[in-house]
Amino acid sequence: MNTKITELLKIKHPIIQAPMFLVSNVTMVTEAMKGGIAGCIPALNYRTLEELRTAIKQLNINKIEGGSFGFNLIVNKSNIKYKDQLRVICEEGCDFIITSLGSPEETINQAHKVGIKVFCDVVDLKFAKKVEGLGADAVIAVNNEAGGHRGNATPENLIKELVANCNIPIISAGGVGCKADIDEMISYGAEGVSVGSPFIASIEASVTDEYKQACVDYGANDIVMTERISGTPCTVINTPYVQKIGTKQTWLESVLNKNKKLKKWVKMIRFSIGMNATKNAATKATYKTVWVAGPSIQHTTKILPTKDIISRLVN
Repeated sequence: MNTKITELLKIKHPIIQAPMFLVSNVTMVTEAMKGGIAGCIPALNYRTLEELRTAIKQLNINKIEGGSFGFNLIVNKSNIKYKDQLRVICEEGCDFIITSLGSPEETINQAHKVGIKVFCDVVDLKFAKKVEGLGADAVIAVNNEAGGHRGNATPENLIKELVANCNIPIISAGGVGCKADIDEMISYGAEGVSVGSPFIASIEASVTDEYKQACVDYGANDIVMTERISGTPCTVINTPYVQKIGTKQTWLESVLNKNKKLKKWVKMIRFSIGMNATKNAATKATYKTVWVAGPSIQHTTKILPTKDIISRLVN
């Protein structure tokens, strides 16, 4: 299937293996490239800049024709490592950067200087037009079926609105777990799809077998929204622990979030606490299971190698 995204990234299939906190890694993305798709890793998956630099070097060594790789940057003030991460990525080189949760202006300016393309997460037309005006190469249209931080619009409504009003390619994010889902997104006008949750239950994923098995055992009806992770609504599997702690922010957080001076700091603290909880659940044997996933785990029936998940998506 040839689209503007396969041409832009020089890949065989119009699929980006979405960047997932704690899940994505060099091995997974290498397998993605072997399968003819693009792979992406959150820069925050690396504690130090040297670890990030080493990962980029290894991916450049592993890169093969028909595949490509990139990194995701959180570009708001909650990520104090952002500017240094951007510098290292631009120094070492990759095919693309996906920006999230903030203004991509600096990223676009710096990345384009070294030939790196920039795709920007958006949830509505307003932000899509804004990033297009800043020079983004494509937008990632995050719909209401996405895992993690999601939008509010349905895939069909969001894609069609962006296609009708934007002049850059639209990549749909959310609700893709099989070939029929990809065909549906393309029929709405998307030039490609970003797929995350189905790859959590891959052999290569950097999470516990318990997390992977949860994506097999639970389904679309078990996904709920929580405000307890990053301060921004996020989809997680509705485990007994999630049911116990609830999905709404505390009364104190609600009050503080209404204070313009304190809001940023409250969000940063909640982000730090939530990320630590998510990390512990994903990497350790713990009853505090806060497992991020989207409804597309409905199609996950067993833990498989990345190459087999790609085959399910393209055949």
